[in-house]
Order: sequence, then C-alpha cells, then structure tokens
Amino acid sequence: QAQLVESGGGLVQAGNSLRLSCADSGHTFSTFVMGWFRQAPGKDREFVAAIRGPGDSTSYSDSVKGRFTVSRDNDKNTAYLHMNSLRPEDTAVYYCAAGRPAFAAAWYWRSSYAYWGQGTQVTVSS
Repeated sequence: QAQLVESGGGLVQAGNSLRLSCADSGHTFSTFVMGWFRQAPGKDREFVAAIRGPGDSTSYSDSVKGRFTVSRDNDKNTAYLHMNSLRPEDTAVYYCAAGRPAFAAAWYWRSSYAYWGQGTQVTVSS
C-alpha cells in the first residue's frame, strides 16, 4: 500500500518555478510507478508526468515537456515534480499517484494508479 502526501504548491508569477513533493509513508515506494496529474476548474484530471520505480524512465505530457521534470528519491520515499517556466494555464490542483501499470502506455491512464494524494493547489498569475 501507499499513503501519499503532496506539498509545495502555492501562488507564483508566470515564468517562475515551483517544486512539488510527494511523500509516501508506506514500505513499497520503490516498486511503484509514480505519476503526477492535474485538474483545473471545470476540466478533467489530466496526466502530467510519470517515473518508473528505479527512476530510469520518465514520461511527460506534451504540454509540460521541456518545462517540467519528474524525479524520485527512493531512499526518502519521495517523488518530485520540478516545474519551470510556469504559465497561467498550468494553474490546477496537482495530484501524485502510485500504481503498477502493466505497460508504458498505461502510465497515462488514471485507472492505472491505485493510490492518490490529496492534491496541492498551484496558481500561476500572469
């Protein structure tokens, strides 16, 4: 099992950076693919990024590729989302999730993740 808690959200001006953290208090963190999703008001929750258990493979949505970086520290049971060059359209509640997708394409699916954090608000002002 995983118990996920996000932190690091806040209000930031466009062009600036934030780092989100997702801490897992469970004991099997390194076996999970860790995903980041976001949900803006009135929109569906969408995939942002994901990283494989060993940290050797990552994937990003086209909207954040080149600006966001996902990483993890398995010794600390923590995943990170480094967000650079933030834009107003990045404003959303950001969620981390843990799961064991059967194949790489499934990393993009919400249904692939069994465990979710409570979310953290990111607001980017113009």
